[in-house]
Amino acid sequence: MQQRRGVRYALASPVDFVVVGSGAAGGIIAKELSVAGFAVVVLEKGPRLEPAQFEHDEFKYFFRNELASRTPVTWRQRAGEVAKPRPGGIWSASLVGGSSVHFTANFWRFRPTDFNERSTLGAIPGADLQDWPITYDELEPYYTKVDWDVGVSGEAGAWGEPRRSRPYPVPPLPVKSSGILFERGARKLGWHPFPAPMAILSRPHNGRMACQNCGFCQGYGCEFGAKSSTLASMIPLAEGSGRCEVRPNCHVRKVEVDARGRASAVIYYDAEGKEQRQRARAVVLSCNGAETPRLLLMSRSNRFPQGLANSSGAVGRHLMFNGATITPGTYEHPLNEYKGVQVTRIALDWYDSDPKRGFYGGGGLDARADITLPIFFALNAAEPGRRNWGADYKRMLAHDFTRQMTVFGHTTSLPVASNSITLDPTHKDERGLPAIRVTYRDHEDDLKMMRFLAERSKELHVAAGAVSHFALPVEVSGGTAHLLGTCRMGNDPRTSVVDRNHRAHDVPNLFICDGSSLVTSGRGQPTMTIMALAFRAAEKMAQFAGRGEI
Repeated sequence: MQQRRGVRYALASPVDFVVVGSGAAGGIIAKELSVAGFAVVVLEKGPRLEPAQFEHDEFKYFFRNELASRTPVTWRQRAGEVAKPRPGGIWSASLVGGSSVHFTANFWRFRPTDFNERSTLGAIPGADLQDWPITYDELEPYYTKVDWDVGVSGEAGAWGEPRRSRPYPVPPLPVKSSGILFERGARKLGWHPFPAPMAILSRPHNGRMACQNCGFCQGYGCEFGAKSSTLASMIPLAEGSGRCEVRPNCHVRKVEVDARGRASAVIYYDAEGKEQRQRARAVVLSCNGAETPRLLLMSRSNRFPQGLANSSGAVGRHLMFNGATITPGTYEHPLNEYKGVQVTRIALDWYDSDPKRGFYGGGGLDARADITLPIFFALNAAEPGRRNWGADYKRMLAHDFTRQMTVFGHTTSLPVASNSITLDPTHKDERGLPAIRVTYRDHEDDLKMMRFLAERSKELHVAAGAVSHFALPVEVSGGTAHLLGTCRMGNDPRTSVVDRNHRAHDVPNLFICDGSSLVTSGRGQPTMTIMALAFRAAEKMAQFAGRGEI
C-alpha cells in the first residue's frame, strides 16, 4: 500500500494545475506552485519508493532496470529505416522524483555562450542551431535557487565560471584518488582542474543529511537523502504545503482539449489500470524529452491533427543527446574508486567552440569511477579486441578492479531536425500505446568533438602516471540519459513549440518544461539548467494564474 500524504483531490472538480512527471522539472514546479497557493495534482507513471527501499543491488538496478521506464523504445539512424527494439536505449528512471533519483549528480551551469551560439558562430551546415529566447543573466537567479533550495556542493570562482550572485551553500565533496590524479595530470598539461559541483550534500543542509560515501550514486537512489533529487528536496515541501497531491503509478495517455482548444483534462490509467480523467485549469508536461513529445503526439485530435501544440511540426524534432567518451586507465597503486561520489574533479578548458579546431563543439573532462561495480567491471574491463574470459582475464580483474579510473568526456550535441522522437507505427506498450521511436545520428562535428576529447583523455592518463589506458571507440550514439530539444523554446510559433515562458504557442494553458525545452545541449550536464528553467517557469505560471491569464 502506498502511504497517503496530505491533500486528496476529487476527480470531478478541476484543480489549478496538473503536472505530468515528478522529476527534475516536475517536482520543482509542483513545489513552487503549491507553496504559492495553487491546487496541484502530480501524475507520476512510476511507483513511490521510500529511502529505506533503495538498495545497493547492481544486478537489480543495472541489469534488471528496476528503476527504469517501462516504455518500449525502437531505434534507427535515418528516416525510412525500420526502427528495431532497443531495450535500455533511453536510460530514464520511472518513479516519484524521476531520473533525478538515479542521476550521477554532476551539476554544471550552462555559460553565457550556450544561449547565443547562433549569433556568435553563425549557421552550422547540417544543423538547425538557434539562439535561446532567454539569456544566462535572466536564468542566473534561478541557478542560484537550485544551488540553495535543491542543494549543490561546490567551490565558487572556478576557472571560467560565469557570474554568480551567491556562493555555493556547502563546500565541495572530499576529493578522491581519481580527483588527485586528474588534478595532478591536468596541471602538468597546463589545464585548469577544479572541484566538481555536485547535487550531493557535503554537509547537512535544509534539514537533509550529508553524503555517507557509500559509493552507490550513478543509477541508484540515495537512502540518506544526500543526493538532491526532487524526491528528497522538493516533493516533501510540495506535500507539506497541504495543496499538492502526488499520485504514483498513474500512466497518462492523453491531454484533452475543449471546444476552445484549451487543455481541459488529463486522461490516465491509475494504479489498478482503470482509466481516469483529472480536470484542470492548466496542464504542465514535465515527462522528459522523449515522453513529453510522445504524449503530445498521442494527444492528436481534429483540432490538432499533427499532435497537440504541434502546428509548427517541431514536436519531437531537434533531439539532442550530448556526446560522451570513455577512457579507462589503470594505475600502479589501489585507488579504491568504488567509495564516495562518482566525480570530484573536472576541467572545462575546451568549453567554448574554437574555430581553430575546424569543427563546432565544446566540452569538458572529469575523472570518475565509471566501471567499478563488480559485474559491470567484469563485463566491460577488457580493452577492445582482448579476450574477456580465462585465467589471465580473472587475474586482470582481481588486480585492476581497485586500480582503475575513467576519464569521461562530455560534449555538445547539435540540434539536427531529422533527429527525432516519433510514435512507432508497429510496436506498442503493455496498454497498447505506441512505443517511442528514436531516429538519431550524431552530426559529424559532434563525433569530431568526441574524438578530440578522447585524445585529451589519453594525454591526461599519461601525465597522471597511468600504467596503461585505452579509449572506447567513438561511434554514433546508440543510447542516452540526456533527452533534449524536442519541444524547443522560441519566439517564433512557426519554428518552436513553447515561448520564452514555457507556454505552448498553440494552447495558452498548456506549459512544457523539461529537457525538451532546451534550444542547445550545453556541454554534457543539462539537469541543473532544467531545474533552473523549472523554477523560472513556475514563477511565470503563478503570475499568469494570479492575473487570470490561464
